[in-house]
Amino acid sequence: QVQLVESGGGLVQAGGPLRLSCAASGRTFSRFARGWFRQAPGKEREFVAGIIWNGRKTYYADSMKGRFTISRDNAKNTVDLQMNSLTPEDTAVYYCAADKIQLAAMPPTDPLRYYWGQGTQVTVSS
Repeated sequence: QVQLVESGGGLVQAGGPLRLSCAASGRTFSRFARGWFRQAPGKEREFVAGIIWNGRKTYYADSMKGRFTISRDNAKNTVDLQMNSLTPEDTAVYYCAADKIQLAAMPPTDPLRYYWGQGTQVTVSS
């Protein structure tokens, strides 16, 4: 059974950093794209960042470019999200995701393509 477990969420002041981590179990995801999504209250879940299976290409939503960095460690079956210069608008539940189809050229946008974690709350205070 696939499990994705996020950690690292919490309360942070605006302008500060936070690092999220996601550990996978039940399957080795070294050949699968990984991603992070988020959902703020009253809003739809949105793509934050993605990384292909070998880590050579990364993708970010426009508002995250230059502030967030996604990385992966295939030996540990983990994916991290380093978030800098956080603003209150970044407040959301952040979800880790793992593609169900291996060797994708880019992280998919279809939510049905992913396994999901339970989410971790990130709250940025002003």
